[in-house]
Amino acid sequence: MTTFDDREKAFEAKFAHDEEMLFRVHARRNRLLGTWAAERMGLDAAETEAYAKSVVQADFEEAGDEDVIRKLLGDLISAGIDTDEAEIRAAMDAKQVDARRQLMGEV
Repeated sequence: MTTFDDREKAFEAKFAHDEEMLFRVHARRNRLLGTWAAERMGLDAAETEAYAKSVVQADFEEAGDEDVIRKLLGDLISAGIDTDEAEIRAAMDAKQVDARRQLMGEV
Protein backbone atom coordinates (compact mmCIF):
# COMPACT_ATOMS: atom_id res chain seq x y z
CA MET A 1 0.00 0.00 0.00
CA THR A 2 2.87 2.40 0.68
CA THR A 3 4.23 2.06 -2.83
CA PHE A 4 0.87 3.04 -4.26
CA ASP A 5 0.63 5.99 -1.86
CA ASP A 6 4.15 7.09 -2.75
CA ARG A 7 3.37 6.94 -6.46
CA GLU A 8 0.15 8.88 -5.95
CA LYS A 9 2.01 11.61 -4.02
CA ALA A 10 4.68 11.75 -6.70
CA PHE A 11 2.08 12.17 -9.47
CA GLU A 12 0.30 14.88 -7.47
CA ALA A 13 3.59 16.70 -6.90
CA LYS A 14 4.46 16.51 -10.59
CA PHE A 15 1.03 17.78 -11.57
CA ALA A 16 1.32 20.71 -9.14
CA HIS A 17 4.80 21.52 -10.45
CA ASP A 18 3.67 21.37 -14.09
CA GLU A 19 0.70 23.65 -13.38
CA GLU A 20 2.90 26.15 -11.57
CA MET A 21 5.37 26.16 -14.48
CA LEU A 22 2.55 26.68 -16.96
CA PHE A 23 1.27 29.63 -14.93
CA ARG A 24 4.76 31.12 -14.76
CA VAL A 25 5.31 30.67 -18.50
CA HIS A 26 2.00 32.41 -19.30
CA ALA A 27 2.76 35.27 -16.92
CA ARG A 28 6.25 35.71 -18.39
CA ARG A 29 4.87 35.48 -21.93
CA ASN A 30 2.32 38.18 -21.16
CA ARG A 31 5.00 40.41 -19.66
CA LEU A 32 7.13 39.96 -22.79
CA LEU A 33 4.09 40.69 -24.96
CA GLY A 34 3.43 43.85 -22.98
CA THR A 35 7.02 44.95 -23.51
CA TRP A 36 6.78 44.18 -27.22
CA ALA A 37 3.59 46.21 -27.59
CA ALA A 38 4.95 49.08 -25.49
CA GLU A 39 8.01 49.30 -27.73
CA ARG A 40 5.74 49.44 -30.78
CA MET A 41 3.77 52.26 -29.12
CA GLY A 42 6.97 54.16 -28.28
CA LEU A 43 6.51 54.14 -24.50
CA ASP A 44 9.39 55.07 -22.20
CA ALA A 45 10.93 52.65 -19.69
CA ALA A 46 8.57 53.43 -16.79
CA GLU A 47 5.51 53.34 -19.04
CA THR A 48 6.72 50.08 -20.57
CA GLU A 49 7.05 48.45 -17.14
CA ALA A 50 3.56 49.62 -16.11
CA TYR A 51 2.06 48.52 -19.42
CA ALA A 52 3.67 45.06 -19.21
CA LYS A 53 2.15 44.63 -15.74
CA SER A 54 -1.26 45.67 -17.07
CA VAL A 55 -1.05 42.99 -19.78
CA VAL A 56 -0.27 40.36 -17.14
CA GLN A 57 -3.28 41.59 -15.14
CA ALA A 58 -5.52 41.46 -18.21
CA ASP A 59 -5.02 37.71 -18.42
CA PHE A 60 -6.98 37.25 -15.20
CA GLU A 61 -10.20 38.63 -16.69
CA GLU A 62 -11.27 35.35 -18.29
CA ALA A 63 -9.91 31.93 -19.15
CA GLY A 64 -7.81 31.66 -22.30
CA ASP A 65 -5.83 34.21 -24.25
CA GLU A 66 -8.66 36.21 -25.78
CA ASP A 67 -8.64 38.84 -23.02
CA VAL A 68 -4.94 39.55 -23.61
CA ILE A 69 -5.37 39.65 -27.39
CA ARG A 70 -8.31 42.07 -27.06
CA LYS A 71 -6.30 44.36 -24.79
CA LEU A 72 -3.23 44.38 -27.03
CA LEU A 73 -5.24 44.85 -30.21
CA GLY A 74 -7.29 47.67 -28.73
CA ASP A 75 -4.30 49.47 -27.24
CA LEU A 76 -2.16 49.16 -30.38
CA ILE A 77 -4.95 50.37 -32.65
CA SER A 78 -5.73 53.25 -30.25
CA ALA A 79 -2.06 54.24 -30.43
CA GLY A 80 -2.27 54.37 -34.23
CA ILE A 81 -0.24 51.21 -34.82
CA ASP A 82 -1.27 49.25 -37.90
CA THR A 83 -1.72 45.70 -36.63
CA ASP A 84 -4.18 42.83 -36.64
CA GLU A 85 -5.06 39.82 -34.54
CA ALA A 86 -2.85 37.50 -36.60
CA GLU A 87 0.24 39.60 -35.87
CA ILE A 88 -0.55 39.62 -32.16
CA ARG A 89 -1.09 35.85 -32.13
CA ALA A 90 2.24 35.36 -33.93
CA ALA A 91 3.98 37.56 -31.35
CA MET A 92 2.22 35.61 -28.59
CA ASP A 93 3.54 32.33 -29.98
CA ALA A 94 7.07 33.73 -30.25
CA LYS A 95 6.96 35.17 -26.73
CA GLN A 96 5.65 31.84 -25.39
CA VAL A 97 8.82 30.17 -26.69
CA ASP A 98 11.00 32.97 -25.26
CA ALA A 99 9.27 32.75 -21.87
CA ARG A 100 9.71 28.97 -21.69
CA ARG A 101 13.41 29.29 -22.59
CA GLN A 102 13.95 32.01 -19.98
CA LEU A 103 12.27 29.98 -17.25
CA MET A 104 14.12 26.78 -18.20
CA GLY A 105 17.37 28.75 -17.89
CA GLU A 106 16.43 29.83 -14.36
CA VAL A 107 15.68 26.32 -13.10
